[in-house]
Amino acid sequence: MQVLWALLTNSYLIGFFQGRIYRGKLKNFCVPGLNCYSCPGAIGACPIGAMQAVIGSWNFKFAFYVAGFLMFTGALMGRFVCGWLCPFGLIQDLLHKIPFYKKVETFKGDKLLRKLKYVIFTLFVIFLPMLCVDVLGQGAPYFCKLICPAGTLEGGIPLVFLNKSMQSAVGWLYAWKNVLLTLMIFLSVMIYRPFCKYICPLGAIYSVFNSTSVFRYQVDREVCTDCGICAKACKMQINPAKNANHPECIRCGVCKKACPVKAIN
Repeated sequence: MQVLWALLTNSYLIGFFQGRIYRGKLKNFCVPGLNCYSCPGAIGACPIGAMQAVIGSWNFKFAFYVAGFLMFTGALMGRFVCGWLCPFGLIQDLLHKIPFYKKVETFKGDKLLRKLKYVIFTLFVIFLPMLCVDVLGQGAPYFCKLICPAGTLEGGIPLVFLNKSMQSAVGWLYAWKNVLLTLMIFLSVMIYRPFCKYICPLGAIYSVFNSTSVFRYQVDREVCTDCGICAKACKMQINPAKNANHPECIRCGVCKKACPVKAIN
């Protein structure tokens, strides 16, 4: 499902050969997951990038569309998007399958560090693009520009590799973004989905809707034996038996599959 969705939302394959991005009408629409607008294959817009691009001026109706899209998607699915429809989530899943001598499930400060994504969303996606604007009243996409490793991997590296003019123009910012990407790749091998846990502002938005979304988990308390198997199986380190719709749950279904009495639905 993850692979098919990644291929569907990045189906402008000619872009990878020509070194340019798709600019057709489909780019006016957002995709649910974090998928860089500048990826040569992307046929839709990343909601986080779109929000930053227009939030500096509320005169743009597009800002209301993006906000409405995020609320609708969150209310419908919550963080199901993270587990099933996010290309960068797929990349992290694949990286974590690489053998490593010691996989890290949790560490001191893990729970506190998970609050960082809410800080990043508030500061880099909302306040900086809204307050630091140019003469036209437009803010820069600060999260995309300074942090997002998905944008570097999906958009920055392919475009620089395919365009000689861009190769001569790269500087410290491109180098910094590649350092962050390298760090995230290494951490993804060692820790399950570190970007989703600690950094992703899109996950921060969807997590708010987890407990109230239309699609959510429920535990049959009459069947559940509190054996703890679901908690041990959960790669996001939550206990579905206690809170099946925890903000950190990405709806991956591992707990549901692991439950010996099929109490999770």
